[in-house]
Amino acid sequence: MTAIPGVVFSGSLDGHLRAHSASDGKVIWDYDTVRDYQTVNGVKASGGAIDGPGPVIANGTVLVNSGYTRFGGIPGNVLLAFATD
Repeated sequence: MTAIPGVVFSGSLDGHLRAHSASDGKVIWDYDTVRDYQTVNGVKASGGAIDGPGPVIANGTVLVNSGYTRFGGIPGNVLLAFATD
């Protein structure tokens, strides 16, 4: 998990990255990473389980790895970047 003022980000074994309200725990954002992605270098990429360190947050961008086969998790191989408008 990773926390910033007001929000806690958490990944899950089902491949979802969720943002929870720090005040009451309610889910305020949910993204399912389990899908195929078009990449800038043309390498086939897919999301999977999120079973590692928490997301990195810097300068308004959230970075997270998706795809862990450890403990039978969903395989994948992407680094995803999310930014606010």
